[in-house]
Formats: sequence, C-alpha cells, structure tokens
Amino acid sequence: MNFEIIHTELQFKATRSSGAGGQHVNKVSSKIELSFNVNDSNGLSANEKQILLKKLAAKLSKEQSLILTCQETRSQHRNKEIITKRFFELLKKAFVRKKIRIKTKPSRNSLKKNAENKRRNSLKKALRRKPNID
Repeated sequence: MNFEIIHTELQFKATRSSGAGGQHVNKVSSKIELSFNVNDSNGLSANEKQILLKKLAAKLSKEQSLILTCQETRSQHRNKEIITKRFFELLKKAFVRKKIRIKTKPSRNSLKKNAENKRRNSLKKALRRKPNID
C-alpha cells in the first residue's frame, strides 16, 4: 500500500453544511466529501483491493467507491485534514488481521475452585430458607 499514491487519488468536494450555524452556514461551503474509488486505485495491490472490498462492503457505493463526509468545524481546511486522517485510519484498520483464538481447557485448579464456590453459594442460600419442621 502506497500512501503517497493513494493521497493523490483522493477526490474532495466542498458543499454547504447542514444544521444550525446562523448566516455563516448559508454563505460558506465548509462540509467536505471525500471519495476514493477502490477498483481504480494504483496505490493498492489486487490482494489489498479484495480485502478492502470485502471488509468495507457496507461503506462502499455501487461504483465501489468509498465516500466519507466531515462537517465538524467551520473551517474547510480543518474538515479536509480530519477526513483524510479518518480515511487513512479506516484503511489501516481494514488491513489489521484478527488474532485467531486458540481454545483452551480450564485448569484442574480453576475447576476445583469453581466447584468450591458453587458449593459455598448453595450452602449460603440454603441457610436463608425457612426451616423444614416435620
């Protein structure tokens, strides 16, 4: 994965932010929309593209492009920085391999401890009951 090539392939689009903000919102296009086409990328290998298409399937559009938006601040430049940082973190997270869990049996000592705790709790609750007078 080549971050420099991927950075040049990013496309940004500025639009007006939604929500409260008064007159400033109506004048300035501070919302940034980042789009990245996974299939057309030269910075990713074929294997990396397959991994991204699989792991980010829910976030991809029909054209296999990833679209992220940011409208957190009033500054267009700051929103652009935030969204690029978020994009690269998303890519790094997608390529992290999940650790395979190895099943293990509980130790003999832990089984003994659990049985003892269970017996103690059973006795404690038995003592709370009303006595059985026959």
